[in-house]
Amino acid sequence: MMDSGIASKGSEAWIKGKLVGRKAPFESKEIWAIQVRLQMAERLRELALFNLGIDSKLRACDLTALRVRDICHGAQASFRAIVLQRKPQRPVQFEITAPAREAVQAWIRRAKLESGDYLFPSRHNRHDDIGTRQYARVLRSWGTELALDPSGYGTHSMRRTKASLIYKRTKNLRAVQLLLGHSKIESTVQYCAQ
Repeated sequence: MMDSGIASKGSEAWIKGKLVGRKAPFESKEIWAIQVRLQMAERLRELALFNLGIDSKLRACDLTALRVRDICHGAQASFRAIVLQRKPQRPVQFEITAPAREAVQAWIRRAKLESGDYLFPSRHNRHDDIGTRQYARVLRSWGTELALDPSGYGTHSMRRTKASLIYKRTKNLRAVQLLLGHSKIESTVQYCAQ
């Protein structure tokens, strides 16, 4: 019997050739470029996913599991939302900026989503979310369109982006710690280190 983390003599390890470790946050110019491309192509689902991913600073599992009711009151996207994170099992509050609210509302209208629906439903089963692997594939496509090295960016890049921009502007670790919902300042320090 083979251990799940060890490759047999004839096969390669799943991680061979992959760059592991911390993924880079997106820079302001990259954020703008992705938003413009998605707007021009009228890719509303992806624009809502991108903008909300940046604003919320949620892990991929939490972002993809959002339901319409988590961020909307009726047909209007809220200015703020509170979501219970899966990993630490603690609530985190985040602001939803005007571009994200507009993108989310346009996506909800186009997809004809209702309050209890997943905000980003699977294309195969409307009663399921897109999942973190599909989210990673979509994110990889955004990076590819900008000719970014796909091994340097991942779903955690989205979580790190706004935190790194805020830290660059304010140098306030405590504020970033609260935004990310970290219990230890050491975790926040690692996030802000480049």
